[in-house]
Order: sequence, then structure tokens, then C-alpha cells
Amino acid sequence: MPEGDTIFRAASTLRRALAGQAVMRVGGSAAGVAAARPPLAGRRIDDVRAAGKHLLMRFDDGRTLRTHMRMAGSWHLYRPGEPWQKPERGARVVLETAERVAVCFHAPEVELLPPGGEARSAAGRLGPDLLAHDASIEDIAAAWASRPDLPIGVAVMRQHLAAGIGNVYKSETLFLCGIDPFRQVGDLGEDALLEIARTARRLMRANLEGRAPRTTRPGPGGRLWVYGRSGRRCYRCGAVIRMRRQGEDGRSTYFCGTCQA
Repeated sequence: MPEGDTIFRAASTLRRALAGQAVMRVGGSAAGVAAARPPLAGRRIDDVRAAGKHLLMRFDDGRTLRTHMRMAGSWHLYRPGEPWQKPERGARVVLETAERVAVCFHAPEVELLPPGGEARSAAGRLGPDLLAHDASIEDIAAAWASRPDLPIGVAVMRQHLAAGIGNVYKSETLFLCGIDPFRQVGDLGEDALLEIARTARRLMRANLEGRAPRTTRPGPGGRLWVYGRSGRRCYRCGAVIRMRRQGEDGRSTYFCGTCQA
């Protein structure tokens, strides 16, 4: 599933390409968009922004198109007449302007919100976004601290507490902070929670310009410390990296039992 930095990059790219442009044609399999009343054709795209893992496209009449990519979704940008990289049957939303064609492929969540509807949508129930300029580290740490009963590896994934962290940044952040992902939040002090929030934000911001995330320094070795490396040796101590499922959804957590003891 795309994480907060991936959606942030997608929103920035779409905003640069589409903001201020009028929609000429609307298509795709999402009937609530293609057959919207009043139609989106003729409306101006005012802004595109990320909210955690949600992408929000705002129009000049106050409506907002909310998409969530889950595992398979993605937004593509093309020039008019340019061949698409994926089959048209997978297009959930197609927005054509005079200069660009924006296509949302395979997103399972596509919702056209009425004016003022963002606050009542899934995006409105998110906690502070780690990449938002107005989100404080203290607020993010306090949100996690409000659930002392949860393992920290579960708490940081709860988007209603703090938005943006997924499996990759969960595993990488907790490794760099030297914290056992299965330790209860209530057993961690305020300083540890603040350090987790700072580290996650730093890693995500550092990857806003690239495609594949990197959490290690450039040089020998891979791009990630522990994520996806189960059974391989830790770059720091040489112990074997392990993976365990965590939380109600059984999300994968990668860790070093020595560095994160």
C-alpha cells in the first residue's frame, strides 16, 4: 500500500499539472464521478493535496474527489493523445483538461464529496498528518500515548491517531529508534514517542523527491534497514532480521531482535 510520502508526491505532481485548469471531459468506471450531477465537466480544479494516505482533489464549486489507493491504485498523468501505460478497463476516474489527462487506475475507494463533506468522510477522521506543515511532533506523540494498551508497532499504523505511516516506515523507524515493535505504548516514555515521531517524519520527508524509499545512507548495502529483509543479516549487528504479523489485520513487521531488544 502506498504510504504517506508516496501520496504526497502524487498530490504535488497532480497539483502542478492540473490546478487552475477546467475539466473538459470526465470518464472512468466510478459512476459517482462520471455521472455526477451537476457534472464535473466545466468545473475548475482548484487544488490537490494529500491527507495521510488519501488524495483529495478540490473543485471550484466546493466538491472534493477523494481517492484511496490501497494496494493496487495509482494516479497517472498523460498528454492528450498519449498512450496509457495500463488498460483502459482499469480506469476508475478520467479527468481531461486542455493540457493533461489524469487517470486514476484501480483505486478501490473513489468518492465525490459534496461541499463541506471532507470533515464527514474517511479523510476527516484522520489524526495529524506527519507530512503536514502544521502538524506538531508533540501532538502526534500525544495521540499515540492516548492508547497505552497497544503495541507501538500497531499504534503508529492507526491512521486516526497519526496519518501517513505504513508498514515500511513503521519497521524502519522503530529499527532506527532501537525500539521493540511489540512493546506496549504505555511502557514507553514521552521522549521515546517524540523520537519515533521525529524519525518517521525525517525519513518520509527525505523521500519526497524519489520513487523508492531509502532509509539507509547511500553506499554498500540495500536501501532499507529491515523491511522486506526477513532471514537476512542486520547491517548493524549481523543478527538475522525477523518478520512477525501484528495487529488485527496481521500486518508484517520486520525487526532486529538484537538492535531492538
